[in-house]
Amino acid sequence: MSISLFTVPGASAAIDTVIPDCCNIGVVFRSMLAVNLAVLVAIIVRNDGWQAGLIDFVEAAIVIELACLWSLFVLCAMRRFRLVRHARQWLQRILCMLAPALVTGGIIRFLSAFDWFASSFSHLTAADGALAAAMFGIVLQHYFELRTRAFSPALVEARLQALQARIRPHFLFNSLNAVLSLIRSAPRQAETALEDLADLFRVLMRDARNMTSLEDEIRLCHQYLSIEKIRLGERLQVRWERGNVSDATLRCAQVPALLLQPLLENAVHYGVEPVSAPSLISVRLNRSIDRIEIVVVNPYHGQDQNASGNNMALVNIRERLALLFDVEAQLSTFVADGKFEVHLRFPYLKNPA
Repeated sequence: MSISLFTVPGASAAIDTVIPDCCNIGVVFRSMLAVNLAVLVAIIVRNDGWQAGLIDFVEAAIVIELACLWSLFVLCAMRRFRLVRHARQWLQRILCMLAPALVTGGIIRFLSAFDWFASSFSHLTAADGALAAAMFGIVLQHYFELRTRAFSPALVEARLQALQARIRPHFLFNSLNAVLSLIRSAPRQAETALEDLADLFRVLMRDARNMTSLEDEIRLCHQYLSIEKIRLGERLQVRWERGNVSDATLRCAQVPALLLQPLLENAVHYGVEPVSAPSLISVRLNRSIDRIEIVVVNPYHGQDQNASGNNMALVNIRERLALLFDVEAQLSTFVADGKFEVHLRFPYLKNPA
């Protein structure tokens, strides 16, 4: 499973890989839907009525679905090879035509050996099927390439929104004031806090599309919380629960940089700051086969935690997840038993290194 529909190395750089990520559920769904609708319309137009056309479409479904699924499987496998991913773009586009054409032609030739198929599809030849599949292949490839290029400005905008949502002036000033208060009384602690603050802002200034390990993201969150701990003291209580997430999973799992830290920042801002009593923020991590789930829970004090800057951060995260994982990642929020919960689910991607 790949990270995005295409590989986009930089905001202004050209797209390197133009073969759609056919391992992605969103790409598979859109491709299957487009092909089936196009074939259905073509069959209905060719027949005298829609009922006869619908019957013919149902009969042809075995060829359509086999050709679609196997073509997507082949393209998914091809995209995993480094030699294919870094080939010339014109060659990748040709492969998007050839793969479905060869697959479809081979399926029709194989099924032609059966009498029931030869009698039902006497008009369908392997050459005709291959030509139609090649046309579908290049049209869909062009659609997904244009879709990714259209999203490229949104990637840049997502980065700007991320910076605007995360680098809040009051956080910067409060953190610096907390460090200044420690310089004379606890210089070693002040030095550590400044190092954490520098690491945090170094990551904040990165491209919002960068991927990092889940272990590094959690380490960054600990650094952020240590800074807030100076300011909030015992009012800030954090509990981490890892469930069935092992150390190896933390090291291997790839996540978008700054995926979890903004959620913790909002939990601190809305769950801890409004009250003087100690408040607990709970972070639960779980892994289910090929998916990672993160749940952040903080006290709910009646304010609208889906408004203002928090909503900007949540919208930003949802947009980045959609750009990177399409429909395979979700972020949901709700209030239950006096707690505000954020549920984050995304594919378990291993570090390619």
